[in-house]
Amino acid sequence: MSDHLLGIDLGGTNLRAALVTADGEIVEERIVPTETEKGPYHTIQNMIDLCEYFLNKNQIAAIGIGAPGPLDSKQGTILSPPNLPGWDEIPLVTLLEKVLHRRVVLDNDANAAALAEAMIGIGKGKESIFYITVSTGIGGGFVYRNQIIQGAHSCAGEIGNMIIDRYGPVHSNLNKGSLESLASGTALKRSAQEQFGLDGHAGDLFLLAMEGHDDAKMIVDTMLTQLAKGIANIVHTVDPHMIVLGGGVMQSKDYIMPILKKKVDLFLYPQLRSKVKLECAALGTKAGVVGAALLSQQFNAVLRS
Repeated sequence: MSDHLLGIDLGGTNLRAALVTADGEIVEERIVPTETEKGPYHTIQNMIDLCEYFLNKNQIAAIGIGAPGPLDSKQGTILSPPNLPGWDEIPLVTLLEKVLHRRVVLDNDANAAALAEAMIGIGKGKESIFYITVSTGIGGGFVYRNQIIQGAHSCAGEIGNMIIDRYGPVHSNLNKGSLESLASGTALKRSAQEQFGLDGHAGDLFLLAMEGHDDAKMIVDTMLTQLAKGIANIVHTVDPHMIVLGGGVMQSKDYIMPILKKKVDLFLYPQLRSKVKLECAALGTKAGVVGAALLSQQFNAVLRS
């Protein structure tokens, strides 16, 4: 048996690696810049170096990786993530297993965070949780009985592309009027600039709203209405025991949550109102790397068969 697990969180800005116990406790963590401008193989070499640092000092049987989608978790391939330019059809698992001689498991970063929140975070002990990250973009992951529901094509939980308003804006390579185009931090910033000439990140707008700025309050209220629609759609589809909200936008949770809970109820069946648990993520920025480590416990050696 392995004493520890190794998790890798591949982000557009930073590459994190952490030695994690089976209970999800971080023993040691290392962070280096992703340096996307230098191409995928530069980053992969950094990933190998980080792994070898931990492997040389610890008994580790498996490595889990959380990475931006789209990806094919069954084949272990990164497809073409918007925030990792040049990462097209990269067989990441094969490359790492060949060099490191360990089993490697790859999944969407939102799924990894969902798993961490379900197993050791705010959702611990719940039969099912749906995790939503609201940040630059919007992603999701569904965990049932501590198992990630991946879907037939590794696309379960891709809620950012859910159509909320078919007359809404176009955003990236997503559907017109997608949830991400209407309720992400990027969408909030765009609306503030286009409608009222307000500059700043999402957090700045929430601060203005809290201070009573009428335009900021209107923009935030509209964004939360769209997010509530998306959450209601998820509830009506999979009826989870808990919805967990994470990501950078949720740093303004004290303002967001009371409003959001009321709005979600407006879009639910009457019998579901006030019954759906809506909670903020407990693990913060550690959820991704901890969840990545826990991934390796979820699938057997024939994952990609």
